Parts: sequence; structure tokens; C-alpha cells
Amino acid sequence: MALSKTPVIIGAVIGAGIAAVAIAGVNLHPIGYFRDAEGQLIRASTEPVVPSAPGAPMSFADIFEKVSPAVVSINVTSKADPSSMRRIPGFESFPFDVAPKGQGQGTDGEDSDSPKPPKQLSAGSGFFISPDGYIVTNNHVVANAEEIKVVLKDGKELKATIVGRDEGTDLAVVKVEGHNFPFVNFEQSARPRVGDWVLAVGNPFSLGNTATAGIVSAYNRDIGESFVDYIQIDAPINRGNSGGPTFDTYGRVIGVNTAIFSPSGGSVGIGFDIPADIAASITKNLMTGQKIRRGYIGATIQNLTDELAESWGLKGRKGAVVADVVPGGPAQKAGLQQGDVVVAVNGQPVNSNTEMTREVAKTPAGDIAHISLFRDGKERTVDIRTAVRPSEAELAQNGGAVEGQDDQNGASSGSKNSPNVPILGLYLAPIDPAAREQYSISSTLRGVVIAGVKGASDANDKGLRRGDVIVRAGDRDVATTSDVAAAVAEWKKAGRTIIPLSVNHAGRNIVVPLKIEG
Repeated sequence: MALSKTPVIIGAVIGAGIAAVAIAGVNLHPIGYFRDAEGQLIRASTEPVVPSAPGAPMSFADIFEKVSPAVVSINVTSKADPSSMRRIPGFESFPFDVAPKGQGQGTDGEDSDSPKPPKQLSAGSGFFISPDGYIVTNNHVVANAEEIKVVLKDGKELKATIVGRDEGTDLAVVKVEGHNFPFVNFEQSARPRVGDWVLAVGNPFSLGNTATAGIVSAYNRDIGESFVDYIQIDAPINRGNSGGPTFDTYGRVIGVNTAIFSPSGGSVGIGFDIPADIAASITKNLMTGQKIRRGYIGATIQNLTDELAESWGLKGRKGAVVADVVPGGPAQKAGLQQGDVVVAVNGQPVNSNTEMTREVAKTPAGDIAHISLFRDGKERTVDIRTAVRPSEAELAQNGGAVEGQDDQNGASSGSKNSPNVPILGLYLAPIDPAAREQYSISSTLRGVVIAGVKGASDANDKGLRRGDVIVRAGDRDVATTSDVAAAVAEWKKAGRTIIPLSVNHAGRNIVVPLKIEG
């Protein structure tokens, strides 16, 4: 199964709105507006009545009727690279708008037979949060848009412009011209409990104004994104629901649909919403023209696994491991090092790399982030003056994700330096000019190269491969295979069964815990 965002990857992110439920004898109005005696939608002046024990609704029809006018479909035209788009599951046969040969009009003496740049046509959802035309949606819906058209419930189309975007939370605000638009508000006081009903309204598969109902399944879901703890819901949401609202039973927006967990791209009853408090804060700043700036220290971090914790004598501890630091970045300047185990940021405990990223991001650029960590078994604090976090695209260019496991059985037949006796299941060799050329190793990288990996080994199971470079073993930097062997012997003598290796893998440094055999 895979987590997906729409329309970028299969299993589209979906926008869903959850409507308030009508309960016998109770006059419920969504916060923000209601219908008068003539059926006109007008702004409400009072809060909705909150029943003490709502129970299961008999129908969502009244709620849908009240909130659905504020939900819109968003049609986007953007530039696309056909070759890259067709590598995305679900887009192999996606239609692209390319001018036929011979029908172009050259304006500068160019060959009129040249095709126009390809266009990508995609659709998502959104919702009005003010009467003067501000609409919330997902960043990935409009990120590369050349033209945005908003389709209202009555079918009317309006051109929209982007007001602001935030990649970190996948939120965006667009605006249409006009006034007196029906709108909804974010829930800011009492969010639904796990098990409470919710209603999603959106544009799945371009079937606009669609409602689906379900319950809140869980809170604080970590799906690998840096700045959001998601709400999990089981109201069906699908491709095209991206950016749509999820409502509680009083017509308040509790979240913005952004991802689903799915093997095929369709709903399997596991969807994820950006919580209302985060969405309200981010969109408020975007509406006022502010850019979202987050703190940044310039470090690659990974989770402190049980194996790594045990290898450093920190069994039972939680935290994040510094796998690498950006040369010249704030972390390196302050003295943060590879292998440091971070356990708190500004006094706030961190249990994972995601939590560390969020805590650092909360520190305004230019302020000091107090990093509590373990190094060589001793606790200490490193103070780092933060910088402005680069865009997600810039960060991706600085180092790709770690690749998956390769089959590396046996020693590399192409290396003249491969020893016959493996260490930790690895056939190691010094980095000489031939090795640098063979494995494209940077001239500045120091260590020993992995020339082969035993098939039946922990190293193979952990995904190490030929061409990876070990730069540190245990607590020592390494320059020869003897250094690695000595570090393993030292660790083993101390009674430890796992040793951490700092490895340059796929162009970036990671820390890999390997079992010490024998």
C-alpha cells in the first residue's frame, strides 16, 4: 500500500467536506452562515446549538444543503513534461494538449510546425473561507498552475489567482473576484472525538458536489510529512477530493483532505486531513501576503532505532540521529556532529526525526535552537542559530532519498582491492583512484568503499550496496579496512552486539546499525 497525493501520484489526495448532522428537534446551523425564510444563505450571528448527546444522524441531507454551496471544484491547466508525467502511476495515458504539426503560428520567424508545450489538465477541490472570494485548497493542486478555474455548485465558472502557497503543509489560498460568497469557518474550539461522525464534500474524479460520510478514525497520524500530525478519517475520499473540507456535525471545517492510504489510488477507507488549527493559522498568514518561514539548521537526521540506541548504550531512549551536516550550515558551524543523538529541542523532547524537524522549524530564523543530545555516551547541549528553511524543492536537490536494497551477493568482480574476508558481511577496499572512477566517488570523500555485500548478511538486509563508502565505524573515522576491523573489535570487546556505521549511500550520509556476528 502507498500514501498518495492527488493529482500528483496515484491514490489522489482528496478534498472532503463533512457536514453537520440534523438531529430531531435541534436547529443546527454551520458556523458562519445559515438560510433565511426565503432559503437565502446569509451570515449567522450566533453560534450553533450544541446538543449534549448527538448520537448517530438519521441523515446528512440538511447539513449538506447548508455547507455544499461553499465547496468548489478547482480545474487547473499547467505545463507538464509528458515523459515524467507518464512515469506516474495512473497517468500513463493521460491526455496532453499538444498542437498538431503544421497548425502553429510562428511569431518570430520560427518554424510554425513546432508543437506547443504540453499541458496537464487536473482537478481538485476547495472551499470558501470568506465572503469576498478567498478559497482554501491543497498546494499540490495549484502549485504549477498556469490557469485556474473555480466551478461553483450552480455550475458557474470563475477565474482564480494564487494568493499564497505553503509546501510544508500542502496548503494554498486562491481568490476569485466577487462578493457575498457562501463560506464556512474552521473549527477552533471543540474538535470531534474519535468515533464521531464527519462528512466530506468535494470533487472526486471530477464528479463535483459529492458527499461521503464516515467517522474520525484517529488523531496525530505521522505519514512522513514534516509539519503536520494528520487526522485519519474513513469517509471515502478519492482522486479530485484534494483540498476539499471535512466537516463536523455542526458544519465546521475540522480538516483539509490531502492524502489517502491506498494500494491502487482508490479509497480503502483510510484518508488523512490537515487539522483545522494548522490550516486556519497557515491560511490566515497566506491571505495577508505573508510567506511561511521556518527555522533550519542544515542537518540530515534519521530515527533512533532500537538497534542504534543499543549500539550507543542508549537502550530504551528515543530521539533523532544526526546522519550528516551541511558544509558551512548552521549546524556545522555550531559543532553538531555525525552520530549525535538528539533527544530534545528547546527543552521539548523529540521521539523521532519528524518531531525534531518540527521543533527546529518552530524556532524563528535568527533565533537560537537549544539542541540537547548524547555524544560518546555523554549528555550535552549545542546552541545553533537557525537560518530560513529552503523550499522543499531546494532541499530535494541537495540530496535524494535513500534508495532501496540492491542484491549485492559476493565481492565485486570489478574491484582489484576486494579482500577475501568480509567484515560485518561487507567486502571492503581502500579508496584509490581506480575505485573513485569505478564508483564515481567524490575526490573529497574519505573512508573505505564497499566492494561487495554477502547475500546472507545484516548488511544486505539493511540495503548496503557496492560503491557505498563507510566514513565512520563506531566512534572513529575510518581510512582503511583495518580501521573498520579495529572498531568492530573494540565494540565487541565492550560487550556490544551492534555497531553504528556512518555510510555515504546514494550521495548522502546515513547511519546504519549492523549486527556484530560471533
